[in-house]
Amino acid sequence: MERDLVIRARAGDETAFEDLIAARLDRLYATARLILHDQALAEDAVQETMLNAWRDLPGLRDPERFDGWLRRVLTHACLNLARRSRHARAELELEREALATGDASAAVAEREALHRAFTTLSAEHRAVIVLRYYLGKSVPEVAEGLGLRLGTAKSRLSRAEAALRAALEADERLAPEEGVA
Repeated sequence: MERDLVIRARAGDETAFEDLIAARLDRLYATARLILHDQALAEDAVQETMLNAWRDLPGLRDPERFDGWLRRVLTHACLNLARRSRHARAELELEREALATGDASAAVAEREALHRAFTTLSAEHRAVIVLRYYLGKSVPEVAEGLGLRLGTAKSRLSRAEAALRAALEADERLAPEEGVA
């Protein structure tokens, strides 16, 4: 069924394309929101993704790879918008369930620290972190999604993790010590 929709959309069937996009729209927006941390930019990225996908879909050789291809189109749209916008910032949104476990105040503090660290990353580093950890993609899938060679994706992920770790450690050093009055 999905394969047929892709084939029909690739041949110019607008209804099939709309059905494909409608089924993925929430995920596209959530991913763009994580990468860009700006509602308007995320909406623009999804719009740009839909336009680019419609234009470039005839070039998709394997209909089975539509989701990975679309994710790559979205990621490129996000990175392009981030480069064009000096005000693009990032926010890692943790689900409420994560806050429900353990000490709520500690969880909130950890979330805020992670948010501050995440906002220090470049758009390229945010994209690789979002694809790998938020969307749960394997490193080869991250490479494909970003249009990178596998070694480059591994290197970028390693640098992004190191930058995130360094930002968390710097934030921890700047935080006031607990219990000190």
